[in-house]
Amino acid sequence: MSQPETDARLRRAAELEREAARLRAEARRSAEGPGIGPDEAGPDGAGPDGAGPEADPIPHRQAILDSTTRFAILGTDRDGVVTDWNAGAARLFGWPAAAIRGRGIACLFTPEDRAIDRPGIEMRLALEQGRAEDERWHLRADGTRFWASGEMMPLRDGDGRHIGYVKVVSDRTAEHRAGDALQNAEMRLRRAQEAGGIGVFSVGIDDGILHPTPEFCRLYGLPVAATYPASVFERLVIPDDSHLVSTAESRRRGEPPRDVEYRIRRPDTGERRWIARRGEIERDAAGRPLRFSGVARDVTEARSARDALATSEARYRALFEAVDDGFCIIEFFDGPHGPLSDYVHVEANAGYERHTGIPDIVGRTLRDLAPAEAEGWLELYGGVLRTGTAIRFERAFPLAGRHIEVSAARIEPASRRQVSVLFRDISARRRAEDALRASEALARENIERVQLALAAGAIIGTWLWDLPTDRFSVDEAFARSFGLDPAAGREGLSLAQVVETVHPDDRAGLAEAIEAAIARGGAYAHQYRTRRVDGRYYWLEANGRVDHGPDGTPLRFPGVLIDVEERRAGEAERARVTEQLRSLNETLEQRVAERTAKLMRAEEALRQSQKMEAVGQLTGGLAHDFNNMLAGIVGSLELMQTRMLQGRVGDLERYIGAAQGAARRAAALTHRLLAFSRRQTLAPKPTDVNRLVEGMAELVRRTVGPAVSVEVVGAAGLWPTLVDPSQLENALLNLCINARDAMPDGGRIVVETGNRWLDARAARERDLEPGQYVALCVSDNGTGMTPDVAAKAFDPFFTTKPLGEGTGLGLSMIYGFAKQSGGQVRIYSEPGAGTMVCIYLPRHLGAAEGVETVPDLSEAARAKVGETVLVVDDEPTVRMLVTEVLEDLGYAAIEAADGASGLKVLQSDVRIDLLVTDVGLPGGMNGRQMAEAALVSRPGLKVLFITGYAENAALNHGHLAPGMQVLVKPFALEALATRIRGLIEGAA
Repeated sequence: MSQPETDARLRRAAELEREAARLRAEARRSAEGPGIGPDEAGPDGAGPDGAGPEADPIPHRQAILDSTTRFAILGTDRDGVVTDWNAGAARLFGWPAAAIRGRGIACLFTPEDRAIDRPGIEMRLALEQGRAEDERWHLRADGTRFWASGEMMPLRDGDGRHIGYVKVVSDRTAEHRAGDALQNAEMRLRRAQEAGGIGVFSVGIDDGILHPTPEFCRLYGLPVAATYPASVFERLVIPDDSHLVSTAESRRRGEPPRDVEYRIRRPDTGERRWIARRGEIERDAAGRPLRFSGVARDVTEARSARDALATSEARYRALFEAVDDGFCIIEFFDGPHGPLSDYVHVEANAGYERHTGIPDIVGRTLRDLAPAEAEGWLELYGGVLRTGTAIRFERAFPLAGRHIEVSAARIEPASRRQVSVLFRDISARRRAEDALRASEALARENIERVQLALAAGAIIGTWLWDLPTDRFSVDEAFARSFGLDPAAGREGLSLAQVVETVHPDDRAGLAEAIEAAIARGGAYAHQYRTRRVDGRYYWLEANGRVDHGPDGTPLRFPGVLIDVEERRAGEAERARVTEQLRSLNETLEQRVAERTAKLMRAEEALRQSQKMEAVGQLTGGLAHDFNNMLAGIVGSLELMQTRMLQGRVGDLERYIGAAQGAARRAAALTHRLLAFSRRQTLAPKPTDVNRLVEGMAELVRRTVGPAVSVEVVGAAGLWPTLVDPSQLENALLNLCINARDAMPDGGRIVVETGNRWLDARAARERDLEPGQYVALCVSDNGTGMTPDVAAKAFDPFFTTKPLGEGTGLGLSMIYGFAKQSGGQVRIYSEPGAGTMVCIYLPRHLGAAEGVETVPDLSEAARAKVGETVLVVDDEPTVRMLVTEVLEDLGYAAIEAADGASGLKVLQSDVRIDLLVTDVGLPGGMNGRQMAEAALVSRPGLKVLFITGYAENAALNHGHLAPGMQVLVKPFALEALATRIRGLIEGAA
């Protein structure tokens, strides 16, 4: 309720009080005269003494009662039964006079008041005290309630006898509710101030008296009081903040500080608190300041938090700039290239420029900085933004000419589209690592040399002497040579324990040589005799090196022991022979020559033995497999001959199929050998690996059987690769068969393709050049491989299968094929968890070719009239087969057995439409040389090379001129017919 409304209600209440007082006085005067109750009236309205109407006529009395309608006036007898009822009572209570007369006054009270006999209490109080006042709820005729202010007085006759009661009632409902509302509002305001810690005040401009609320006093630590001089509060303010407080002068000018924060010292606790005070000047109609009012609250905790936050931010900024590593925050946005197709650097520290060499990075976008590399960086950081998975990697940064270590993480929530990136320049570290790798390579080379020397018996042991701790550790060979405990040798011996075996005559010289080496550092070499396990003394030479620390302190003394017994014996022998040389020079030279020849013969015999052992290992595996295949071919041919002689031709197809199958397996074995040696002839084509895998899926499923499920996962947008499709199909089938064999109880094979962008580190791990590759991976959930088995998996003839169930060439062939195709193959396996083999092939930037269909031989295109083909091959069987096919197709065929014969035909005027020739021909001229010589006189000659072992040098490393193609033996006759027709007609 507003202040004007409250003032209006208060004025109305005062007027009602004045009117009620007038009516009460009128009622008392009436009560002191003749009674107004009907029981006291005589006949015809005469009084009890028989007086006439002019003594106290009823109309006059009723006129008095009805003179006001704003108050209810009612009269009762001594028992509280209503006898008189004015118009105001009828309006207020809703009872007409005729209906209420004769009813008890109790019907005007609420049930709660009737329960405590409130009407009776009022009548007793009025009789005893002369009047009874009350303010309470009363009832109307319709049962509704209203708040009434009433006064009851006893009614007496002229003789002072008690004849009844008169009651005056006024309706105060509006004022009561307004008071309740005001009280509730004040209560809510007090509670709000207490809950929010807010104090309210006002200061008079003229008197300087401050009127505070209780909460305002509590904020300042003063006792609660209705008023205070404003100066009491002003004195609590810290002197440094006194300029922020209003003063009597500033209030009079109407210019006090309005919204300020200052510190006070509370008088009750002595502690300092921050107070936030806001105030406004109230003015009169003329604009003169009347009072200064406002609110105040304690903001100590908020101020402390704000100060702590500012300190924290300052500390964060100092740390942010002090971090040596480069740091930046990037924010992705949608650009012309699509959603999230670019990002901008929104923040960076000073270390960013130090480590990347790029100044003023904030505000610059990726595509502005490195447009050529944008897609790669977007793929890396975009993955972090999408998945929330942090990454860490190293990458060359060509823009800055440095090598950078990068870690990136998403800034939550993801809707911010921000990623934090930490940079560190590791160029120096990479150079050190490269130097370390070179050093390690040299160390490995030296170790290999030492191992070879150990194996040859030249080195009989190694040692490492830790000088500060005098811990002398030796290897097992050293310990065995000198009868020491190998375990003690590994844990460490003292030098005294080691030199116990040195010959007494050599100990002094050994000690002197050791002391000199330790003092100067560097290389050490000394010869002396030691006692070995057989009790005899042998000459050896100790070779080592003493390493000093930066301060010159000797730290390490590693070395090796070399058996020089024979050398010393040789030297002694040489001295003896030298002595004899003066008289037997020619004889000695002859003996030396004989010994040298004998040694050379022994070395040659050793090399020959090693060669034969290697050849035996190779041919043993090949002989086993080829014997099986030849048995199938020879047996099938013999049965075919027998059945033909018997006239039983119905079984020929079965024997033919068996012979062809064995021949195909033999051809596959030769292809594996050539692939292993990386000398097979490949026919690479731009290939869609997804399409190739889909075409092989059904064959793979039939091959692995129903117990193994096969799942193909082809990557969308897979790049093409330049590869021989048939060799890749063979590799895929081999991998799936290996996976099946690793799951004897059944399982799951997943064939998966994908694009791989290998940076320098990833490429180095896979022994590849950095760049883009297509990956074909075959994984299973089988038995897996141990690390030692996986390390040997690509070795030729290595197999874990039982004897007779595998050649051990499958993975060797895949390895050779992948390397020859410019790629690599890697095995990832864990025992009991399965194996994954991945073939990595270089991306081809052109489009993939479609699938080549080879028609059946019966459907092959026929020759045109007069077309002639020259067939040159030193193998009669091959010439016969090719000639038969040509003649069946209508070609005229000419045969030649070597290059010279073939060239003679080519240099004649005989019509030759196509030359079909082997590459390797006898007589000093290979197929390529013959074809090049023929091109001089026949520049448009088409050439088809057929070879089972094509050397790259003979075929110009696979680069053939237009009109030349290669067909690898063994080949399908249908493929031969298709190639011949295509070359003659000029097909690519």
